[in-house]
Parts: sequence; C-alpha cells; structure tokens
Amino acid sequence: MPDIVLTTLNAKYIHAAFGLRYLFANLGPLRERARIMEFDINQRPTDIAEVLLAQNPKVIGLGVYIWNVAPATEVVATIKRVRPDVTVILGGPEVSYETEQLEIVRLADHVITGEADLKFAEVCDALLNEGSRGRSPHQLPKIISASVPEFSQLVLPYDLYDEGDVAHRVIYVEASRGCPFTCEFCLSSLDIPVRAVALDKFLGEMQKLLDRGVRQFKFVDRTFNLNIATSKTVLEFLRARHREGNLYHFEMIPDRLPAELREVIAKFPPGTLQFEVGVQTFNETVGGLISRRQNNTRLEENFRFLRNETGVHIHADLIVGLPGESVESFAAGFDRLVALHPQEIQVGSLKRLRGTPIVRHDAEWEMVYNAHPPYEILRTKLIDFATMQKLRRFARHWDLVSNSGNFVETAPMIWGALGVPPTGGRAGDNSPEPPEGGTPNASPFANFFRWSEWLHARAGRGDGIALGRLMEWLFEFLTRELKREPCLVAEAMWRDYQRGGRNDKPAFLREFLPSAETVREHRPRLRAKRQERHWV
Repeated sequence: MPDIVLTTLNAKYIHAAFGLRYLFANLGPLRERARIMEFDINQRPTDIAEVLLAQNPKVIGLGVYIWNVAPATEVVATIKRVRPDVTVILGGPEVSYETEQLEIVRLADHVITGEADLKFAEVCDALLNEGSRGRSPHQLPKIISASVPEFSQLVLPYDLYDEGDVAHRVIYVEASRGCPFTCEFCLSSLDIPVRAVALDKFLGEMQKLLDRGVRQFKFVDRTFNLNIATSKTVLEFLRARHREGNLYHFEMIPDRLPAELREVIAKFPPGTLQFEVGVQTFNETVGGLISRRQNNTRLEENFRFLRNETGVHIHADLIVGLPGESVESFAAGFDRLVALHPQEIQVGSLKRLRGTPIVRHDAEWEMVYNAHPPYEILRTKLIDFATMQKLRRFARHWDLVSNSGNFVETAPMIWGALGVPPTGGRAGDNSPEPPEGGTPNASPFANFFRWSEWLHARAGRGDGIALGRLMEWLFEFLTRELKREPCLVAEAMWRDYQRGGRNDKPAFLREFLPSAETVREHRPRLRAKRQERHWV
C-alpha cells in the first residue's frame, strides 16, 4: 500500500492529470512509496473517498481546480470524517489565491500555493520522516508557499503516461510556463516571466512519446508563439515526424504570426493543427480597461491567412460580460469574428477567478458574479441579469449547432446563407463562405440570437437535446420562421447528417429530398471528433 496518494478529479476521463505527474516525477526517494489515482467529476465523492482510503495512505495530495472544487470539497470532508488521521494536502490554482475563504482549505491539513513541483516532496518528506528529521508534522504551517522552480531543477514527467494514457487520452506537454501579458481576467496574468524547458531536452521527450505512439498532443503553454524561433523549431520537429491521425493543439497569440512561422504552419496537412486563439474582445476601449493589448488588424490578417492558406482548425474565444462591454459591442465583435471563419467560436462568460485583478472594476461597472464555481458573471452595469441569461443560452446553442460540426452547411442559413455549398479555405475545409442577405438583419449575432430564443421557448432547455430532435426544430425554424426553401434546407441538412458517418435518412426530411439516384451524398469515414466534422 502506498504512503502517498496523488489524486484529482478531472473534468473528463480523456484528460490526463499533468500536474500530478509532475509532482510524482519529482518525489525523489519517495516515488516508491507513492501512487497516482485519477477520477473525474462525474463520480460520486463518497465513492472516490472510499477508493482512496482503501489504499490506507498516510498522505493524500489533491489537485483543486475551478471545475472540481465542489466535489473535491465533499471528498475531503468525507475523508476527514472517516479517517481524520490521514493528512490531506491541497494544491492547484483554485486554492493558491484567496486561500482562507474556501471550505476545502478549512477541512484540509495543508495547502501548497504556487507551483508545488518540488515543495510537495519536501512537505511529504517532513510528514513521513519526522522522527529522523527531528521535526513533527504540527510544525508545518497550514499555508505553505512554494518558490518558483526552474525547469533545470525538474524531472520531466512524460514517462509517467502509461499505455492506457497513450491509447485513449489526450497527452499534455509544455515547452514553457508563464505568460508575459497582464489580462486582468486571467490567472496567467499573475505568473512571473515565461520560463522555457531546454529545447533539446523537450524534443527528446517528444520523440519518446511519438515513438510510443502518442497521437493527440495538447501543449499547455499559455503563449506558444511568443518565442518565434522556439515555436518554429517545435513545429518543424513535429512536421518531420508527422503520422496520419496525429493532432497537435496549441494556444496562440492572435496577432503574432510572422512569415517564418506561417511558412511551417502551411506545410501541415489539413486538420492536423488546432489553434486555440483568445480574441476575447474587439473593443479596444474594453481591452484597455482590462490591460489587454491586441492589434486587431494584424489579428484579422492572421485569421485570413490561416483560413485561406492552411489547414489549421481554429478555436476562437470571445468573452461575454467584460467591464465596459455592452451587448451591442459584443455583437459587433461576434459578427466581426464570424466573418473571419474560425471553425469554432467559444463564447464564454466572464469568470471571477480567485486572485485576478478583474475585481478592481466591480464598483464602477457594477459587476456581480455567482458566488459558486465557476464564478460566472451574473450582471454588469451595461448588461442586466435577464439579458446575461439569454447570452448564456446563446453560447450553449452556438456550441450545440455551430461548433459541434453537425450543421456545417445548415447553420449559416440561420444568419443569411441560402444553400451555400462548402467553399473557402484549403481543400477539404467545409466551412461556408460569408453569408449574404437572406434575412432582414444580416448580423449573424442578431439572427442566431433570434434562433436561440426560439429554441429555448420550444425546448425549455439549452442542452441534452437529442440530435434528431434538434434537426427537426432547426428545419422548422428555417422553413417556417425564416421562410427558407424546404428542399434547399433538407439537402444541406442531409449532407451534414451524413458527414457524421450516418446514413439513416431522417423521416421528416424524406419528402423534401430528391430520389437516391440524384442526391449528392457525403459518405466519409465516421468522424468521432467534432473538429473533424468541419472537414470532408
């Protein structure tokens, strides 16, 4: 039985806990006395506590994040009721700031704030070897601050991904930590300057992962393209070793894509690279309020390059509820982003992350947040609660209809496109060209907002809608509310349906479709990942 159990509750099984592996890798002599045990937030907290206590550990190290703090609190409460002798050590961003306010902190024995890669081993050593060290556990403070380690001090954790991880999970890697920017809504704004792993060492670890058959890499670097020379070297390394089916995910600075980086990006096959690009707002006044600098002209040029000359899948982020941003301002930014054709637009509500300086705007802009995780904005001076709820539904419905890839041809008909065939971008790209006309208001935001409210009135909910039912409602909205030609809608919807590898023709579409001999059918291989449904 292990003396130390490292654990957390992941958002999904497919996510492997990167932080736990760093802690384990740097335990030194204590590694042989430790074990990693991962759970997810869909498991019952009491069941998790049971499994952990069955290991009869002396120390439990628990990673706490915004997505798991509620169930993690229940886990710790159960452990301390049943086995108060077990020492619980917390770590992670959710307990690193405004620490004393949290119930889970009150329940636990110790909290390590900051990057605990080395500090966790030091604390465990003190707890487990107090006799030989002449130090008893009660001498350790409850709140323990970790100094920032240099990468040269750390053992990299990549050997700790097992064969199950390689076969079934996203593999997280990092070439750097930290962020040089100061966006006030983001925890990365609190980081010290960027630190990089020695490039030769990092590429050696990447080679070992590739040799083991890893297919999905997610770089957690907050600003992958900050150092252009390093970014280019890493991308060239991956391109030279690329195998069909591999996917590489990066977080990119939207206005920083010089020619030397463009050149190597364009060499990757379509659908191989995914860029998560934080646009957040196009309103420069709002950007100034939150200490965010962004060259929107250069951003738009980079998007056009990526969409027209590469096969990159773009996941672009916008935030609702920033201080100083009205509905009209957000709508203008949304329409501007739609015109750039990212395959996905993630509309997220502003969150009051612990420790971030966004709180300095609370009084002036009347910012009110939910008191419970994930601490989303409820209203501002410019957006009341009822409207904020509608925008939240808008975001869920956009994800359900547009981002899902289930309605690549059909969705643009909501905001104006009349049966536009898949065009634009490199071969294989299935995102439509900009819609023109078709509704009294050509704004994608205004028209999708209308559909979102119609769907809410019909369904009474924003998620958990079966695909077949959603298709029927969308067909009804397009043909009855927007007076679209039923045959054009049916044919687009049928092609979208088949794009997901489905061939069972929905009954409600049959009367509007030509005979099987004349319908242009898409019969691609089954596409399990929603990103791939944006491509043919």
